[in-house]
Amino acid sequence: MATYAIGDIQGCFGPFQQLLRQIDFNPGKDTLWLTGDLVNRGPESLQVLRWVFQQQDRVQIVLGNHDLHLLAVSEGFGKLHRSDTVDDILNAADGKVLLDWLRCQPLMIAEQGHAMVHAGLLPEWSLDKALRLAEEVEDGLSGPYYRDFLSRLYGNKPTRWSDELKGAERLRVIVNAMTRMRFITRDGEIDLAYKGERDGAPDNLIPWFEAKGRRSSHTPVICGHWSALGLYLTEDVLALDSGCLWGGSLTALRLEDRQTFSLPCPAYREVAA
Repeated sequence: MATYAIGDIQGCFGPFQQLLRQIDFNPGKDTLWLTGDLVNRGPESLQVLRWVFQQQDRVQIVLGNHDLHLLAVSEGFGKLHRSDTVDDILNAADGKVLLDWLRCQPLMIAEQGHAMVHAGLLPEWSLDKALRLAEEVEDGLSGPYYRDFLSRLYGNKPTRWSDELKGAERLRVIVNAMTRMRFITRDGEIDLAYKGERDGAPDNLIPWFEAKGRRSSHTPVICGHWSALGLYLTEDVLALDSGCLWGGSLTALRLEDRQTFSLPCPAYREVAA
């Protein structure tokens, strides 16, 4: 019996299935944790979503920015980009069932001595506080007014957390931190402009996990989202987006002993975004 965390799949169903065979995944006893961005940009988003839905008793996911984008577009908010590959989901006979299930998935989980979130956590958030904030978003997405939530999802501001934030601005900061953030400024603002490598960042930016006094540092945080960072494993950060979509690899991490398993992937996109 094992728990495997796997980085961003983004519609790369073939490599995903190959990796499951490589780790000898047994749905009768093993569990998968998926770091979000199940869909989009890769060629087989519908197949990924259907498989995870069918195996939901043995799979835990957190929502990523591409998953939320799919939900927003499905309700008429936001526009499909030229590089999006979710039309098959939007047009599928079972699309509504899949989307309603996806909409009710968590933004963050914490179990077995680990936490998992798609992008990151702001340094002032303790693990318990982050879970409570994630629940605020989850309640909005799964509740009767979810369309109102999705209509206000997009936007880069506010860039800084405050306990005094309310309404759409409060929820947007939580979503942006947990699903879009890579860097913060040295005084704690979310930066969503720079998406590149850690070592090439402007001097005023630091990776979110390097912030001094980060209150969630006592629990290992599993995340994805940052393909330019690649596989990055420390005592308290387990970043698993190793760029399958871009011709890198798809990586699984066994939580029990931190052994990694990587599968080389064909490139479906030429430039990461």
